[in-house]
Amino acid sequence: MPSMTDRVPDEVSAAAVAQRHGQILVIDIRDEAEYAEGAIPGAVHIPEELLEERLEAITHRDDEIVIYCGEGVRSLIATRALTQLGYSNVRSLAGGSNNWRRSELPWETPRDASANRYARHMALSEVGPEGQSRLLDSKVLVVGAGGLGSPAALYLAAAGVGTLGIVDFDTVALSNLQRQILHSTSRIGMPKVASAARTLSDLNPDVTVVPHETALNASNVLNAMDGYDVVVDGTDNFPTRYLLADASLHLRVPVVYGAALRFEGQVSVFSPYEGPCYRCLFPQPPPPDMAPSCADAGVLGAVTGIIGSLQALETIKLIVGAGNPLIGRLLVYDALDQDVRVLQIRRNPSCPACGNERRPPRIVDYDWQCTPAGTVDRT
Repeated sequence: MPSMTDRVPDEVSAAAVAQRHGQILVIDIRDEAEYAEGAIPGAVHIPEELLEERLEAITHRDDEIVIYCGEGVRSLIATRALTQLGYSNVRSLAGGSNNWRRSELPWETPRDASANRYARHMALSEVGPEGQSRLLDSKVLVVGAGGLGSPAALYLAAAGVGTLGIVDFDTVALSNLQRQILHSTSRIGMPKVASAARTLSDLNPDVTVVPHETALNASNVLNAMDGYDVVVDGTDNFPTRYLLADASLHLRVPVVYGAALRFEGQVSVFSPYEGPCYRCLFPQPPPPDMAPSCADAGVLGAVTGIIGSLQALETIKLIVGAGNPLIGRLLVYDALDQDVRVLQIRRNPSCPACGNERRPPRIVDYDWQCTPAGTVDRT
């Protein structure tokens, strides 16, 4: 077996590293532009200036580590600095990546030129590589590309949710831009799903954005939700909320609920038959005069940002299995007093929607009072 010290004590040859590929931790300390051109397969990218901070989170000081840069100069300096910090088995790749390539050893273009995009997730024991893989493999449907759906979708895309479906039938209007941060002035008149797809794809090319330019109804809701792991309810009307709630019981897909009006907001997670459903919390919609729309009553844009961000957070917790999601609890936020309360809610054994697992509710369209009004009956 080639020696790890066949040049000087601080260096290791390309041949030695290649023969032991997969058995040692290889760190690429080049900058983003260098890394984007390609890297040693399996190498972890940590820019030089962040090396000490991030290395401690992914390895132990007695692990076998090889560091490389372009020519081997910066990595040799970094190796000696880490040795002084107590790393006992760290070496620099002699000649760096340039020598590696001259030796015609394996080389690949990273899937993402910013492979350190999720480094802050990787450093969290509750997420780590396994949790990040779950995010990259997950599918989330965001219903509504408005005040709640905008921050929720942005943070889910940034987190690396692999497939992000966006449902909306509307176009971007000037009055949206005070809170709907997926969109911009130049996109006024553009379908919201198209605007959202452009923003999210630009934010993170790892994410596949699936636009659904449609209004959900009894005839399409099950198909729209089918195949997704979580649904984020960013709607602003009761008929659609009840429709999503009923469909989630058929498909057994959790719904992350959010609502915002004026200076207040609410968040909860409705996990079918694990906790209460939407009808357990709201058996009947409030009278129209008690539930004005945002257009009538107004809403502070930052409040929708907070609530939508909390919806993204609850979605991520569900996917990676971290913490305690808001199942059976309702978070109530008051921005004026900066007050947060979490209320316990219980599943109603007599609930007409979730009371009997073997008979989920009929999928019907609802009128403005949320009474069955449709012609479609899917049981």
